[in-house]
Amino acid sequence: MDKATTTTLKAKLQRIWQAHVANARAATPVDVTENEVTKRERIARLEAAHEEWFAYYFPKYAFAQPAPFHIDASRRIIDHPEWYEIRMWSRELAKSTRTMMEVLYLTLVGHPAQGARHRKKYVMLISNSLANATRLLMPYRANLQFNQRIINDYGIQERPGFWQAEEFITRSGVAFRALGAGQSPRGARHEEARPDILLFDDIDTDIDCRNPTTMAGKWRWIEEAAIGTRSISQPTTILFCGNRIARDCCVERASRFADHTDLVNIRDANGLSSWPQKNTEAHIDRVLKQKSYAAQQKEYYNDPVTEGAVFSAMYYKPIRPLQEYSMLVCYTDPSYKSTADYKATVLIGRWQNEYHVLRAYVEQTTTARLIEWHHHIMQYVGGHACYYYIEEVFLQDTIKKEIADAGKRLGRPIPIVGDTRAKPDKYTRIESLLQPLVKNGELFLNEDERHNPGMMMLEQQFLAFSPGSHAHDDGPDAVEGAIWILINKQVARTTDALHLVKKDRNTSSDF
Repeated sequence: MDKATTTTLKAKLQRIWQAHVANARAATPVDVTENEVTKRERIARLEAAHEEWFAYYFPKYAFAQPAPFHIDASRRIIDHPEWYEIRMWSRELAKSTRTMMEVLYLTLVGHPAQGARHRKKYVMLISNSLANATRLLMPYRANLQFNQRIINDYGIQERPGFWQAEEFITRSGVAFRALGAGQSPRGARHEEARPDILLFDDIDTDIDCRNPTTMAGKWRWIEEAAIGTRSISQPTTILFCGNRIARDCCVERASRFADHTDLVNIRDANGLSSWPQKNTEAHIDRVLKQKSYAAQQKEYYNDPVTEGAVFSAMYYKPIRPLQEYSMLVCYTDPSYKSTADYKATVLIGRWQNEYHVLRAYVEQTTTARLIEWHHHIMQYVGGHACYYYIEEVFLQDTIKKEIADAGKRLGRPIPIVGDTRAKPDKYTRIESLLQPLVKNGELFLNEDERHNPGMMMLEQQFLAFSPGSHAHDDGPDAVEGAIWILINKQVARTTDALHLVKKDRNTSSDF
């Protein structure tokens, strides 16, 4: 690192440090008139309920009510002196903040135990670099040094001569140390104490995860050098905080050995905010709209997507007049597995040897909205013949009734039928049928629809499509269904035509 970069980094860290100091001081006023008996009773009450303890000593951080997953996670960490947990929480779910409050609770108060509490004595915070680890350790040091409520109740924590940014020791003898990946931690101890909290925060990097050799070496260092600093006989907390940013990353490897892996996305299985007390639906929608689908999956859904793994690009071109298409198919994947799934309806036309996606609707929405899409398509198609299909498994009495009722209201029924095909594995179907069409220039998206949200989402789902991914693929699945029907209907037409020709020839030979 050159001198200019070092100077810039130091200045940045200094600004961050000053902000932490200001927050710790300003947010923690104390009642100087409180008598000693009332003070002891208050402290005992707070220590007996860690959520109240967090809210009192860290009001700036605990400004939003915790979600159930926060409370459960803290209970596991505090109730188990010996524990190994992976915290795969989405961005904006307070991984590092929650962890800091827990760690300071364990060093100032301790785990519940019979008789005296068991307090942790040595915290090692490990990140992808020493600079990042030092930055992540700043709020710990700032609160121990300047949080007036901590000082008032637990005494002055700063220990002169042992109070540096990368490593410090409190007056009660608790050591904190920042460590970057790859540094030598061997022999790490303070007096008789070995690290009994090993905190891995933001340990993975995109660059490292792209290189299998680097990943293997990094994990070997974590297992042998970093975790190897712990004592065999002393209870130790091992905690990894980070998103799953790649198929092979440290938090993913660690999950194979952990007592518990806590995976929490920005939205739950029902498509609702995991932490509505802080992140409203409108807030989430606003942020996600500013990012590509692949970035959303990686940062907020713990689903690292390798864009272009199967479909490196999707191509647009101007479409033909509807009368030039030999056949039109409207296909719907209603995806009723959970309310967080996308519903997808596509209109595809066959022109010569090409398939054109004329319209695409891909949204997390209601059945009523799905029915509305069909009426839009019927108006667009007009008098041209079009086949309407939906996956048979979803064509149940409830949706049949909704479709029929909508047709009565609008005075025009939707002539939709179920696709009864016994479908093989989804990934295989989509890759084997559609990837060659895209590669050979036979599948195109409508140029005029390039900026419509449904077509944009369809394109992003294609680019995110990859083996083993949990990314939504309802759009590509609908396209596969439509094209499979187009191909098979074309084959049937061709076969019928050949039979007619053969019959005519045989008839003519009788004269």
